[in-house]
Amino acid sequence: MEFVKGNAMVGQSGGPTSAINATLAGVYKAARDSAYIETMYGLVHGIQGLLQGDVVDMSVKLKTDEDLDLLASTPSAYLGSCRFKLPKEEDKPEIYEKIFEMFKNHNVKYFFYIGGNDSMDTVYKLSRYAVKIGYEINIMGVPKTIDNDLAVTDHTPGFGSAAKYIATATREVSRDASVYPSKCVTIMEIMGRNAGWLTAATALARGGNCSAPDLIYVPELMFNIEKFLEDVRRVSEKKSSVIVAVSEGAKINKDTYVCEALSKGETDAFGHKHLSGTARVLADMVTDVLGIKTRQIEFGLLQRCAAHCSSATDIAESRMIGAAAVEAAVNGATGEMMYFVRESGSPYRVSVARMDIAKIANVERVIPREWINAEGNDITQEAIDYMLPLIQGEAPVFIEDGVPRHAVLK
Repeated sequence: MEFVKGNAMVGQSGGPTSAINATLAGVYKAARDSAYIETMYGLVHGIQGLLQGDVVDMSVKLKTDEDLDLLASTPSAYLGSCRFKLPKEEDKPEIYEKIFEMFKNHNVKYFFYIGGNDSMDTVYKLSRYAVKIGYEINIMGVPKTIDNDLAVTDHTPGFGSAAKYIATATREVSRDASVYPSKCVTIMEIMGRNAGWLTAATALARGGNCSAPDLIYVPELMFNIEKFLEDVRRVSEKKSSVIVAVSEGAKINKDTYVCEALSKGETDAFGHKHLSGTARVLADMVTDVLGIKTRQIEFGLLQRCAAHCSSATDIAESRMIGAAAVEAAVNGATGEMMYFVRESGSPYRVSVARMDIAKIANVERVIPREWINAEGNDITQEAIDYMLPLIQGEAPVFIEDGVPRHAVLK
């Protein structure tokens, strides 16, 4: 095949994670070292920034391998993110024309977009348009999401670090809640709209002298309020401190979230309802119906930005998949997403593969029913065995004056 020389662009999109910058570091280093990529441009705030002409030459910002190591240890999205929904080409052709005009003006032959489900939809649409107009560019999707809900891949970059933080915080909450002899129910609200992987990760806290959480409710199953109250009552008869983990996306029917008792019904650019308040609603129910003191904890943004508690496995794999995307693109791949394949046997190891983005975009991966117990209030050992390797190891943290130092785009 004939290798194409030209420039590249990379952007980040959607909710940030503790590992998305590690993926960016992997993409940039591989591009920098490639004989076929001359300049790597970064999109400030993803596709939205591209449309506004807000791009930077990343070589000006990232000069050394030490810069890349610092970047890989930094949470959030170094280039900035966006929640811009790319419309269909037939509805807004001028947007596509502007994007490809930017590609042409910057001699872009390679484009990498790091993100989740909605970002992969963007990769799919741009790839199709490039073929339609005959523009020579290789467009690759690089996965990220703490939700772990992208199809095909064994797991997503960012999930392992979020799971490690959640498991750590769950064990610490359990220890704090055990101080007093009086009965108390602590309800922890974990991110997850339709997929309960993060909520399931609370089970990784178990072991040694920790048995928490006592109950786990994921959104893959409908939430039964009467059964929930009975579960809490039953457990509280055996122990004074009860720890419950529940997904923010818990639903009482296909149209109604538990949290909607407090919600104002706001939605984001993709039409997703804003979810918050599930733990508060359930805590009030426990107090009102069972008469037990409650605490409610919403883990919130800490789940995706606690880089001081990142998984070394997650950070290393994130850099690896970013580099693999560049290698694939330079070798002619386009319109595909990189993904992880878990190798059989022990010890744990993964390889990186790629697949047509059309088979991945807008497909959601949830916890298999067989990984949720029959009662619907816990997960199985198989689910724990799947998640445990992903949280192993402590990623480097660069400390300055006692707190972490981060790479910041200026």
